[in-house]
Amino acid sequence: MSRRLLWKPVALAAAAASLVAFLGATITDLGPWYQALHRPPWQPPDWLFGPVWTLIFGLTAVSGLLGWQRAPTSAQGEWLIGLFALNGFLNILWTILFFRFEHPDWALAEVGLLWLSILAPMLFLARFSKLSSWLLVPYLIWVSFAATLNWTIVRLNGPF
Repeated sequence: MSRRLLWKPVALAAAAASLVAFLGATITDLGPWYQALHRPPWQPPDWLFGPVWTLIFGLTAVSGLLGWQRAPTSAQGEWLIGLFALNGFLNILWTILFFRFEHPDWALAEVGLLWLSILAPMLFLARFSKLSSWLLVPYLIWVSFAATLNWTIVRLNGPF
């Protein structure tokens, strides 16, 4: 692919990651309901979540772009885009369930699907772009941690 045409997929990957990040940030409400929740002492400070998610979304955009460029066929590239789109949807859905609907229990039920939606592109990408697959490891680790935190919040505060 020529350098002149490279800016379009870069811009699209950045825009998609930024859109998911923006929607997640605007949906997240750390107001009175959230502040009233009992949270474990090992939860990171609230200010840390923004930088961590920024890093994760940046790595995800790079992973998607590199994977799409290295996809052996256009069909595999389209599958990859679909996997990332599904992941973005599930990421936003988790935030809606937890923060807008104020149902950490529903979010906990959904987080398994979110986790699988990270693992799926990792396995898919491993066949033709190992680097792209590895770039998603921090995301999988963070969502695993977030799932544990989500479970602990449900245990400390339920029923909802």
